[in-house]
Amino acid sequence: MTKIKPLGNRVLIKRSKPQPTKGGILLPDSAQEKPKEGVIVAVGPGKVNDEGKRDTMNVKVGDRILFSSYAGTEIKNTEEENDELLIMSEDDILGVIPN
Repeated sequence: MTKIKPLGNRVLIKRSKPQPTKGGILLPDSAQEKPKEGVIVAVGPGKVNDEGKRDTMNVKVGDRILFSSYAGTEIKNTEEENDELLIMSEDDILGVIPN
């Protein structure tokens, strides 16, 4: 999908699309709150600890996750303009949503 490979304990996330309101009201993009969940697209190899060993990641590609509002850095994907990608540290992930 993308050519970006995260380093260390970082992950690349495709943010979920905003859901329509329950009443069917269409809100403009500027009025909608961005979803705080997404799907992991790529995972880095893990962080090197103080002993020189690489810590394993707790998440994997395909996991649906929750993250905090201001976590990560937005990346514009030139291949697919509709997808909003974020790169963030594994520490910014709040939890994994079971499928």
